[in-house]
Amino acid sequence: MTQPFVTIIIPCFNEEKFIGTILDNLIAQDYPHDRIEVFAADGNSKDRTPEIIRKYSEIHPFIHLLHNEKQYVPFALNMGITQSKGEFIIILGSHAEYPANYISSLIKASLNLDADNVGGLLVSKPPDASLRALAISQALSCSFGVGNAHFRIGSKTIKQVDTVTFGCYKRSVFDRIGLFDESLLRNQDDEFNARLVKNGGTIYLIPDIFVTYYTRSSVKSIRKMFYQYGLFKPFVSMKIGKPTTIRQLVPFIFVLFLLTFIPMAMISNVAALLFAVGMGVYILADLTFSVRVAREANRAGLMLFLPWLFFLIHLSYGWGYLRGIVKFLILHQEIKTIAHTR
Repeated sequence: MTQPFVTIIIPCFNEEKFIGTILDNLIAQDYPHDRIEVFAADGNSKDRTPEIIRKYSEIHPFIHLLHNEKQYVPFALNMGITQSKGEFIIILGSHAEYPANYISSLIKASLNLDADNVGGLLVSKPPDASLRALAISQALSCSFGVGNAHFRIGSKTIKQVDTVTFGCYKRSVFDRIGLFDESLLRNQDDEFNARLVKNGGTIYLIPDIFVTYYTRSSVKSIRKMFYQYGLFKPFVSMKIGKPTTIRQLVPFIFVLFLLTFIPMAMISNVAALLFAVGMGVYILADLTFSVRVAREANRAGLMLFLPWLFFLIHLSYGWGYLRGIVKFLILHQEIKTIAHTR
């Protein structure tokens, strides 16, 4: 039986440290090379990323370099999709490593489940040996940090979900509901998956498929990332007609609580008491999860980072969400791309 033809799309920008590893992972796949095509879509990198991709393509004809002049991720995805020949389209991140059975496992799961999109678990790893990088990777794998995003926190069984990362889509999905929204700097995959579910599509998480994802190592990049995640969520919700998930509202409610009760606590004893109780509950939860994560990792030093990392993630996402409501739902501003995303 002939294996389905598969298109793989890798958006990338300044990834000279990672792109070679990803391409090596794809070369090592147990899926037949004559049944795959790889589009590495480079967004005008300033480093050696295009050169590295070009060298691989000269040796391995199934690897192709695409020039994404518009630079941002949704343009790279749509460029690859429109040029694809595959019956299935797999989207890969450039900060990850993939096991040798990754393609074959996704295709098998998709065929068995007749699913529109399938994906595996994301195992977050630090990009270096610093305690700060380890704390960031741990925070992004904890339910207190990222909610019930099952592809991050794990699952023991195959589960129908609202989204997965690095998904494997049926090609027919894009013919049915369109391409990725090119106005979204972040959340283009969340919006697409929400649109897919809204139109009767199915998304499954496959827990025995793992991707190793190397998180960012700077606190500034985490703050910026979660701010942008929050910023574009209201626009996505407006397009879909409802919040895509309940978990996205929790940081927003937390920020509203802070903005409401901090000034009120200065003039009202009742408000001050309510603020103290609310913050006491939050701090207790923050410290409880921080201790648990540090204990499981057997690194007591993580307590120097985790409590305020959790707070920063929640605050950045919630503040971005509030700004998104003001910008897109109240002021009806147009979305403008404001920074690179990787």
